[in-house]
Amino acid sequence: MTTISAEAQLEALRQRLLADNPCPELAASATQLVFGAGSSTADIMLIGEAPGVKEDQRGEPFVGASGKFLDEMCSAAGLQRSDVYITNIVKYRPPHNRDPLPEEKVAFWPYLAKQIHIIQPRVILPLGRHSGALFVPGLRISHDHGQPVTVTVAGRERLIIPLYHPAAALYRGDLRSTLLADFVQAAQLARQATQE
Repeated sequence: MTTISAEAQLEALRQRLLADNPCPELAASATQLVFGAGSSTADIMLIGEAPGVKEDQRGEPFVGASGKFLDEMCSAAGLQRSDVYITNIVKYRPPHNRDPLPEEKVAFWPYLAKQIHIIQPRVILPLGRHSGALFVPGLRISHDHGQPVTVTVAGRERLIIPLYHPAAALYRGDLRSTLLADFVQAAQLARQATQE
């Protein structure tokens, strides 16, 4: 029996998502699907809420100003973008960069769960309250950021560490050091988990 690589499984899932088209109106208003990028066997998976303008243009998550800060976060933790896997809950840019609607998050959840199942990350870092609340019901990002929680996701217990969204640090300079510190700690916990 041949095993299909994680990369091939992710590509098959991407094709299935395009064919299923779970949010046709959202897809019609966007330029393209923004599925995810990074290592298909990453120990750390970062999950944002939805693509923005730059992401919609390039077809890659976190490539705008938030992405530059995300690169800085990776660097501070001794990682490169290629070491982690980055995606969003919703895979198409909502019109006018509005927040994803609850029904859009529900429609895309099965595909995100399958991405998690294929990649098998040790640690999931939801970026921002929309993503965090998906894994930690009742989440208050200002209170719960950086706090590890064990949650069963995609059939396995996983360490979830909610973080502020990188965009928050662009609007509020005081959150910059908080986000960097939380990310560095999360990377350390991921390394510990891989050694266990």
